[in-house]
Amino acid sequence: MPLRNLAWLLVVPALVLLGIAVTSSAPAPDKDYLLVRQMVDVLAEVDANYYRELSDDDRQKLVEDMINGGLRQLDPHSEYLNKKKLDEFKLSSEGSFGGVGIVLGVDAETHQLKVRNPMIGTPAYDAGVLANDLILKIDNTPIAPLPGAGSDAYERLEAERGAIEQAKKLIKGELGSKVTLTLRRAGRIPTDFEVQLTRSRIELHPIVGVVRKKDDPTKWEWFADPAAKIALIRLKEGFSDLTTKELRAAVDQINEAGARGLIIDLRDNPGGLLNEAIDVANLFLTDGQKIVSTRNRHGGERSFSAKKDGARFLPTADNPRAMAVLVNRNSASASEIVASALQDHGRAVIVGERSFGKGSVQKLLYLNPDKTAAVKLTTETYWRPSGKNIHRAPSLKEADDWGVRPDEGLEVPTSELERVRYSFEVERLDFVSGKPGFATDPAAKPPVPRGTDGRPLYDDTKPFEDRVLNKAVEALRKRVG
Repeated sequence: MPLRNLAWLLVVPALVLLGIAVTSSAPAPDKDYLLVRQMVDVLAEVDANYYRELSDDDRQKLVEDMINGGLRQLDPHSEYLNKKKLDEFKLSSEGSFGGVGIVLGVDAETHQLKVRNPMIGTPAYDAGVLANDLILKIDNTPIAPLPGAGSDAYERLEAERGAIEQAKKLIKGELGSKVTLTLRRAGRIPTDFEVQLTRSRIELHPIVGVVRKKDDPTKWEWFADPAAKIALIRLKEGFSDLTTKELRAAVDQINEAGARGLIIDLRDNPGGLLNEAIDVANLFLTDGQKIVSTRNRHGGERSFSAKKDGARFLPTADNPRAMAVLVNRNSASASEIVASALQDHGRAVIVGERSFGKGSVQKLLYLNPDKTAAVKLTTETYWRPSGKNIHRAPSLKEADDWGVRPDEGLEVPTSELERVRYSFEVERLDFVSGKPGFATDPAAKPPVPRGTDGRPLYDDTKPFEDRVLNKAVEALRKRVG
């Protein structure tokens, strides 16, 4: 169906009236009209006969759900985006948003909304807001405690989500505007106090190292094996506008420090912008080496190759500069483009598990001049330099070509618990009690994930053994001597 017809479906009342107004004198309807008319007829029957009257919001949601249900039957990556979802999509692509830099949570004892942790380098961090500060008021809006342990678990979880979403709306605002938080901090005199923060652009930094430097948490220690000069760079967020910029800066730092090996960790990375995947691969390939190609329904092909002077970590006579890329079952899309390009050109070995297997490209198609609604639609497939499409389709579950496979001898199957623990350890790297110089709590840390029985999934006092990373370090030690 042409996209203009999808746009028509959003105007429910108008469509219903249109259906009523059609008379026998109208010209014979075309196929597109008949398809739209089916939707109109269904909506008219729901309006007339459903057991309760639908509000305008109910109608809007019904139409959006109908559209998305159909799109997902085409493929799981196509979807309709209303204004809210479109804004969220743009946010994830840009890698930044307007706010004060607070990760929100709920206190386990008081059930009060709290600062889970401030984000490094943000207005909240610089003003001395600390992890576990309780939030009593946002501007003039009081924040009441949430239902306690005696309430239904599902209702409690929904209440927490709702409270956090509402608080986000109150805290976010126009860049440069101010918001006042009334906080409560145990051990402080007085315990309740106000802090006024100026909203600014908060960047979701996608690049993570081994551990934050103690004297300056805004900087990273990069070497997983300092003796062998093997560095580790994690891409923990999806590929956004900030990815290549920050990765290039990190690679320059490890180059200056004499790195001989580099591990790019793409585990759990869901992908993102195609152009960022191309630019990331370009950092490690030489002029003219093919990165990826895309094909549309008509057989039209676009090919993308490395550009001259783009590489940052090429081997030399006195420095082998070997590379490894870590992937797992959740490494998808842009992550797979980078991994397959470096593997096909022999630039890096792949360590871990077979990747997700998403070999399709989505395009954002706006449905109105104001760009407040869009369809994210699969329009192309992508092909790795070897000429293979890695997409895993339901009918091809048993085929051997989907996904990016680890190199021989470098496959490391991991349990779901190991994956959860790895994800938690990466998340912990972004958790800080507060800015140095303030009365931070050295014991503050993110809560360990819990099972349905409410118990921690693992013993956090035991150090995490990252078997995938260890395998990559072992492989690179042999390569760099």
